[in-house]
Amino acid sequence: MEWMTRADDTILEFLLNDGNKPLNASPTFVEANIDYKISHIRSRMRKLHESGLIEYYDEDRGLYRITDRGRDYLSGELDAEDLEDIGE
Repeated sequence: MEWMTRADDTILEFLLNDGNKPLNASPTFVEANIDYKISHIRSRMRKLHESGLIEYYDEDRGLYRITDRGRDYLSGELDAEDLEDIGE
């Protein structure tokens, strides 16, 4: 079973900010802009970080950004099945 969720795709797409400069954002900022609860966003962002799809932009401030691996996933160059299964 794939570990990626619909929320993961939404978070990655939000951080990619297609057509504009990618965003550096905290879970709270992401929550203010997409339709998921903050606890779920924090949990999913931890999983995305563990899988290398996002990374800290500023760890002290809790800001994340999308990685090249995250961009590859969104563009279809990297399949969710190719990512390490990090569980639920």
